[in-house]
Amino acid sequence: MISKASAPAPGADTSGDSYLPAHGNGGYRVRHYDLTLDYKVAPNRLSASAVITAEATQALSRVSLDFGEFRITRVLVDGKPAKYLKRVRKLHVKPQKAIAAGSEFTVEVFYVGNPRPVGSRWGDVGWDELTDGALVASQPVGAPSWFPCNDHPSDKATYRVSVTTSSPYLVAVTGELVDRYTSASTTKWVFERHEPTATYLMSVQIGRYDDVDLSGGGWFARVGAAARRLSVDIGRASGQVEAVHETVPQRAAVPPRLRRPFEHDFGRQGRMMEVLQRLFGPYPFGEYQIVVTDDDLDDPIEAQGMSIFGANHVDGRRTYERLVVHELAHQWFGNSLTVADWRHIWLNEGFATYAEWLWSEESGGESAQSLARTWHTRMKAKPADVRVADPGVARMFDERVYKRGALTLHALRAEIGDPAFFAVLKAWTTEHRHGLVTTAAFIATAEEYAGRLLGTFFTRWLDTPALPPLP
Repeated sequence: MISKASAPAPGADTSGDSYLPAHGNGGYRVRHYDLTLDYKVAPNRLSASAVITAEATQALSRVSLDFGEFRITRVLVDGKPAKYLKRVRKLHVKPQKAIAAGSEFTVEVFYVGNPRPVGSRWGDVGWDELTDGALVASQPVGAPSWFPCNDHPSDKATYRVSVTTSSPYLVAVTGELVDRYTSASTTKWVFERHEPTATYLMSVQIGRYDDVDLSGGGWFARVGAAARRLSVDIGRASGQVEAVHETVPQRAAVPPRLRRPFEHDFGRQGRMMEVLQRLFGPYPFGEYQIVVTDDDLDDPIEAQGMSIFGANHVDGRRTYERLVVHELAHQWFGNSLTVADWRHIWLNEGFATYAEWLWSEESGGESAQSLARTWHTRMKAKPADVRVADPGVARMFDERVYKRGALTLHALRAEIGDPAFFAVLKAWTTEHRHGLVTTAAFIATAEEYAGRLLGTFFTRWLDTPALPPLP
């Protein structure tokens, strides 16, 4: 172990995030995570290893990672034993030899323990036990509860994740299933996530679930997904993105007791995907997974290419369909387009909330204008003390960020007209696909398609606590 005196210098273990500087680390960018997990459900016991491939952005004598409470058995840097110090939620690693700026390096961490959520001001987040299984819900700081990482949304990487557990359990990970091996009593599931992905959007779901095909592709249909990705890439290269709206492979993991009400509540999933692709552009991933846990959850959870709902969100009456479309919309807004800093959270939640209103309009429910009037009245009754574009860390998930964010988009639609507004949405998702986004970048896109400056408009709606009148 390295001594207390040789701990990383200030700044090496901070991200510089304006809201959550303690999450994330400086000096490097992660390119790929290779995670090998062996999980025993009953004792909630995880034996694991993580191989982190990264590029140094400066000369490094030490590397810091965000990591939870596990017993570490070994750490290697570029295949050689390294000294390390575990302090609270940081793992500080000292390689035998300094890492040169611009060079690629690997850190391997071998660990074992009982995974548990990370405590935060928003409650416990991360790996959590179910009555019979496990789930991962990491937004915004829960990823270190199950693997060592650079836990900041701006450091997106690719992943390979293998999970070995008892054979009666179905495993779903945010990625494409590429292999499955079954022995006498256990099954190893191997998933790959090819698109750049933020740590908080990686998820593991384990339970006694039925596999439900929502698109005709089936759980193991991967060839069609690859062909569709190729079609989208070709379409994008030729400037014909709008023409590529093919069926997306969709599947679900559902407790057997909820199978019948699920089929009703999610019966319009295919149509929902078609509508959002028409409004926002091609779906950004190769597949879409839905998981319904056998336990109740306070809120649904988005992950990369996946949405997770509690048993309480399935009642056979489509009571929670607005949440279904909200989580699907996050695949564009939040997952493909990821905030560069947590202060831009309205770009996730305001857009997903407005998707609820657009779906209602498209599916025969209330119009977006009617819903905007209702929520404008409700928001006007609340204190005028939140700036949507910078709500502060305590109010990242405040209802006003969601609803006033959606109202901002509805007001923009009225300001520039439907043709320009929907052109903005498609350009936004296409030009920043799998990238990082900021409020300033969205304003620039809106001004480009509006053909004029919109600074006064956005100052009123995003930077002023007082709620402007609804157009």
